[in-house]
Amino acid sequence: MLSFFKNILSGIYRERRLSKIAAILSVCGIFLLIFDLGFTHIESERNFLKNLYYGIISLGFLIVLVRSFLPRQETPKKVRLFDWLLSISFGTLLLLRIDFIIVNLGFLKFFNQMGWVYLGLFLFFIREISSFKVNFKKDYLNPAQLFVASFLLIIFLGTFFLLLPKATHSGIGLIDALFTATSAVCVTGLIVVDTGSYFTTFGQSVIMVLIQLGGLGIMTFASYFSYFFRGNTSYANQLMLKDISNSEKIGEVFMVLKKILLLTFSIEAAGALFIYFNIDSAIISSLSDRIFFSVFHSISGFCNAGFSTLENSLYEPGFRFNYPLHLIIAALFILGGIGFPILLNLYKYVRYYTLRKLQKIKDPHKAIYMPWVLNLNSRIVLITTLILLLTGTGLFYIFEYNNTLSEHSEFGKIVTAFFGAATPRTAGFNSIDTSALHFSTLMLVFLLMWIGASPASTGGGIKTSTFALATLNFLSLAKGKDRIEVYKREVSNISIRRAFGIISLSLIVIGLAIFLMAFLEQDKNIIAITFEAFSAYSTVGLSMGITAGLSSSSKLIIIATMFVGRVSMLTLLIAILRNIKHLNYRYPSEEILIN
Repeated sequence: MLSFFKNILSGIYRERRLSKIAAILSVCGIFLLIFDLGFTHIESERNFLKNLYYGIISLGFLIVLVRSFLPRQETPKKVRLFDWLLSISFGTLLLLRIDFIIVNLGFLKFFNQMGWVYLGLFLFFIREISSFKVNFKKDYLNPAQLFVASFLLIIFLGTFFLLLPKATHSGIGLIDALFTATSAVCVTGLIVVDTGSYFTTFGQSVIMVLIQLGGLGIMTFASYFSYFFRGNTSYANQLMLKDISNSEKIGEVFMVLKKILLLTFSIEAAGALFIYFNIDSAIISSLSDRIFFSVFHSISGFCNAGFSTLENSLYEPGFRFNYPLHLIIAALFILGGIGFPILLNLYKYVRYYTLRKLQKIKDPHKAIYMPWVLNLNSRIVLITTLILLLTGTGLFYIFEYNNTLSEHSEFGKIVTAFFGAATPRTAGFNSIDTSALHFSTLMLVFLLMWIGASPASTGGGIKTSTFALATLNFLSLAKGKDRIEVYKREVSNISIRRAFGIISLSLIVIGLAIFLMAFLEQDKNIIAITFEAFSAYSTVGLSMGITAGLSSSSKLIIIATMFVGRVSMLTLLIAILRNIKHLNYRYPSEEILIN
């Protein structure tokens, strides 16, 4: 009898009917979540939805359990382990429906909350959807087009979620919802309504998810989860993802994605923990509110988004002089702004250097070869970042000593100056009144915003490497050299061409945005408009207080500027224009009169 049922179940599994049923159930669960969390319901409707949730969990529990007992041979062990954990979670949620269990096992009451049901359904959805085969074919979309399309998809979905009745306390217009979603996905931080007071917890959670997806890219999540649950992928997918993930080798694509995700979540978790212990419980008394505040600001900080649930960001009374909190958030957005390739390369260098020193202690007479571990890109980015931070802090300290820094202690002045110099490089948090800055400081902020963060990071701007190459280029020209040499390496010609292309395109986009907004907003200060355009393009999020008062047309201009700044104008041009990689001919070269 047992073998009979086993054969039947095996047949069902082979025909993939079980997987299809599970996928349909998981999608239904997600739609129910959206309907439940996004709309207001009466008590009877909430009870009905709750029963539907547990119905889906019951069926999901059976499906996952069957699949765990009858796994396919090619199913990876890590996936089987995930299925077992998911089935245990579903089983626990079902047991908590029994009054006897709740009465006699009081420690399980913590799990008898709807939040765990929502989480279980979400994990169930991720599990089932990720198991389907995803193909990225260059015949349809090249990497640039796929990158742009993924951001547009998240923005439109985010706009839809923010328009739901329960996302806000009093409703929101389409333009404002689109503006907020774009600002979150493009990790900018410009707002037209106050995030803390205007949006509900659900709305703030949507913004937080959009920031996370925008900071890392939805393709990073989708690709890795698909690979995790399937255990394999096509060669075409690896070629496509190699360009998106900035991997050096095709075989390392998913390993790089895994490292990026682990690094991100580890830093964000550590950041949230440090933030939590540096919050005054007298200001935020509720435990759940403190946890949410910590997680939200950690994600917003590392992703260089600049969103805050505080009305005036860190300039809010009670947080203005919390210097440890400022340093924690500054560390988060500096790490996020350095870029994942640099962080991974730096980790590799530190690891190798440590092992080398330990080996030298073990055998002092043995000569140890030191390869080129810290590559040229990492060296340029790290040195440029350090120079910008130190120079920016010093100048900010001097310019604002008797102005915005006057209310702080000497230590506070240094911390605030450091924060004020670091945050324009796409972070967007403010611990001072931006509108009160001296003109000289504003010019400094303009430059720092324009430069921005580093390549392959969560930040925007023209990037530190671009600025460094431009500087090295004119120094090389001044010395009479015909090439750029640094650290006994020659910079490739394509890198120089890209750098100057990015610089020129950024100035064109920013200039066009300023021109259009100055025409539409004739009652506003040109400095404030220029500040807004630079902030939007470089995905910074700082403002001189005019964002909420902009007309609908100007908001659309800022939306377009934020999007172009996040995906880069060069990427957009590559996505639109025909990409000819190899030319089998050469014309005679001729110099153009420049100076």
